[in-house]
Amino acid sequence: YGHSNQLRQARAMGDYLIVGVHTDEEIAKHKGPPVFTQEERYKMVQAIKWVDEIAPGAPYVTTLETLDKYSCDFCVHGDDITLTIDGKDTYEEVKAAGRYRECKRTQGVSTTDLVGRMLLMTKAHHSNIDEDLDYRKHTDNFGKGPKGHSPWTGVSQFLQTSQKIIQFASGKEPQPGDTIIYVAGAFDLFHVGHVDFLEKVHQLAEKPYIIVGLHFDQEVNRYKGKNYPIMNIHERTLSVLACRYVSEVVIGAPYAVTADLLDHFRVTLVCHGMTEVVPDKDGSDPYEEPKQRGIFQLVDSGSNLTTDLIVQRIIKNRLEFEARNQKKEAKELAVLEAMRRLEEEKQ
Repeated sequence: YGHSNQLRQARAMGDYLIVGVHTDEEIAKHKGPPVFTQEERYKMVQAIKWVDEIAPGAPYVTTLETLDKYSCDFCVHGDDITLTIDGKDTYEEVKAAGRYRECKRTQGVSTTDLVGRMLLMTKAHHSNIDEDLDYRKHTDNFGKGPKGHSPWTGVSQFLQTSQKIIQFASGKEPQPGDTIIYVAGAFDLFHVGHVDFLEKVHQLAEKPYIIVGLHFDQEVNRYKGKNYPIMNIHERTLSVLACRYVSEVVIGAPYAVTADLLDHFRVTLVCHGMTEVVPDKDGSDPYEEPKQRGIFQLVDSGSNLTTDLIVQRIIKNRLEFEARNQKKEAKELAVLEAMRRLEEEKQ
């Protein structure tokens, strides 16, 4: 949602937003291994409602040639400087030409922070994952958070405001002829699997109006267990609202899809993915009411990506990332040592 907020601000500066997305190779070279593949990232960025077009395989260093290629008047970046592997400002050329603008970084969020939350999970959290040797070797180092509830939702430094929700919300009411579709879940670490599901749901009607019911953190923890959710309800709200297929979000939706909920929103269709439906606290089926009304439908997203798989990818990348940092630190220490020796020789 930090990336989405940056794109929202950028879109407000002009009329048409083209987002350059780097290849896996470019990211690995300058920043370390990416969590998502380039194809997944292309799809995720294209699904953000403020994006008009993506530029796949965009170079890491933004040049005037790139801007001219896509007929762009200027480029936008957050107020945090990005450097190449050799320490140069990646926007140096466009800044000098006066074709650079800056937007504010979203306070209290970063990819590093979210990755950190995942790496700090307890071993118990991952008990449903097939463990390989590397995995078993490192799980005990990922933190000792309390079992039975998520310590990560309280870790967030992000402060939700009504203004931020308004900025992200579509503000559109359902119109006559719209098919009002309701889906519910955690939508934790909003990813391409969620995008695939919502896109499939969106294709079910000519004029879809999709309402996403987001469960409170305690509810998600009840049915997902371990240390879920990783992102709190405020973070998940913005992540879902940024998706172009979503019209409205119910913050803290009831787990059971009740008659009151269906009538209140005038729901014509209720959809659920292919994941397991955990019974409600009283053992009842949370989709009993829509099933009785004949308006319930299972939707296969065609994607097998889950929050667990994302965590596994991060664990796999961790060693490579740490090795890279150690190499970088060793190089910096060598440079400092060489400078110190030069100073001593001068004296």
